[in-house]
Amino acid sequence: MTAPAPPSALTRVVTLSRTATGRVVPTAVARARQRVRDDDPVLSWAASIGIALLAAFLRLWNLGFPKSFLFDETYYAKDAWSLVHHGYVTGYVDDANTQILAGNTSGLFTKDPSMVVHPEVGKWIIGLTEQVAGMTPFGWRLAPAIVGSLMVLVMIRLARRVTGSTLLGLVAGVLMCFDGLQFVLSRLALLDIFVAFFVLCAVSCLVADRDWFRARLAAAGDRFDGWGPRVWWRPWLLASGILWGLALGTKWAAIFPMAAFGLLFWAWSSGARRSFGVRWAWLRSALLDAIPAFGYVVLVPLVVYLLTWSGWLLHAGVYEQHLAHNQYGPYWGSYTEHDAHGFLPELFQSLRSLVHYHHDVLQFHESGLNDSTHPYQSNPLGWLILNRPVGVDAQNDIAVGAQGCDATGGETCLRQVLLLGTPVLWWFGTLALIWSAVAWVGRRDWRYGVVVVGVLVTWLPWLRFDDRPIFSYYAIVTEPFLILGAVLLLGEMLGRAGPGTLRRQVGAVAAGTVVVAVMLNFAYFWPIYTDGLLTQTEWLHRIWFKRWI
Repeated sequence: MTAPAPPSALTRVVTLSRTATGRVVPTAVARARQRVRDDDPVLSWAASIGIALLAAFLRLWNLGFPKSFLFDETYYAKDAWSLVHHGYVTGYVDDANTQILAGNTSGLFTKDPSMVVHPEVGKWIIGLTEQVAGMTPFGWRLAPAIVGSLMVLVMIRLARRVTGSTLLGLVAGVLMCFDGLQFVLSRLALLDIFVAFFVLCAVSCLVADRDWFRARLAAAGDRFDGWGPRVWWRPWLLASGILWGLALGTKWAAIFPMAAFGLLFWAWSSGARRSFGVRWAWLRSALLDAIPAFGYVVLVPLVVYLLTWSGWLLHAGVYEQHLAHNQYGPYWGSYTEHDAHGFLPELFQSLRSLVHYHHDVLQFHESGLNDSTHPYQSNPLGWLILNRPVGVDAQNDIAVGAQGCDATGGETCLRQVLLLGTPVLWWFGTLALIWSAVAWVGRRDWRYGVVVVGVLVTWLPWLRFDDRPIFSYYAIVTEPFLILGAVLLLGEMLGRAGPGTLRRQVGAVAAGTVVVAVMLNFAYFWPIYTDGLLTQTEWLHRIWFKRWI
């Protein structure tokens, strides 16, 4: 009897690469090539830009109203003006706000440096639009509006890449476009919208690098040895490093997602090598991927971060002369009493002074506000369910007939700007986060890891500061990951059934209902996002919980 022929390599792969239902799973090479293929670039980009333009229209509408400094705009708008005109942040006269709103910007700023507790990138960006549009509410809010609109565009492209669906990518953009927290922060000269934008862009580049790297592994073909190819040049990783540096140069809180996604990058790289047959992939990836990536995601951000302080470094002497006799006292050391000689000594002394400055700022952030309170501070445990929004403007007791108030029954009117996320979106996103955690563990699907890691590392670090004034709008950095989780869950609701089937129809109705509900919820809250005129009764209908007052 003739022995049966041994199965071919192809037969073995097919046999071992089937799901429980018998569906053939593509090889790692096929999956890598599929993820970098773009079937509808023109349509997807046109639709993406269209939604971003809609977001820009909403955010630019009546942007200069109310004509006042809202919340911490009083610091950042003036700091930005100082940076652009003096190269460093200066002090200002007592009635500077009144004079600025009256149109006067002359003689308001002193030559003495001002203590700044956040890095300079966001303030430089605000200052650039103040140069273009003037030192006016519109001028200092223009930069956040532009960045907030671009953030919608990046959200679309990230979700499209992660899901492989143009439809779901556009849904992600719609959800962000109609979120109240992102909308209001895009119309305020605060720093948080900038750090959220840079973090989102940096993570998007890391996800793009994941696809790019797998495509390079697939292209190696017969040259693939026991270690896999050495891929030293990683352009997406370089872009991510630059963006992490800009995020850190806006707020230090970006250090947590930078560290976490750096580790996730290593997991993705080792997983890629393992899927292509590399044994001990985690160790070999540490040598071939993680060590070179140290330059991309640690050294590059450090260099970029230092460059963002160039204005401070060039004027370090001004800070030394002013602050050595103020709160810094002897900490700065006797070296400030003597002039440095030559370029390198001057640079070294400036860097040393910057390190001392960072030490004092860090102390301020860790303990300087421990005994302080604020009426809108909140426990970060409740941020995802909108436990305590922040009121940034309020005009109460507007009499009948004033400003168009037509209240009846003895009521008055009011105006308010409230930093509050669209409730339907955030509550659905929180449910989606739970699903993402289950799916990440149960399915080992990397996409849900982006959601879970992104939410946890931008949210949980704030728990250690729950005894000092911190605010729910810090969760704007968390929002893109909540939206990504929501989109993945909506994709599950749509299902994989073919068009026209009952399963697909029911899923489409359910998913569409969620998206429409978010848009209607945003429209209903529009007056409290834009300082709209409301009667007391109309306002109370929108304040669903006592903690929102």
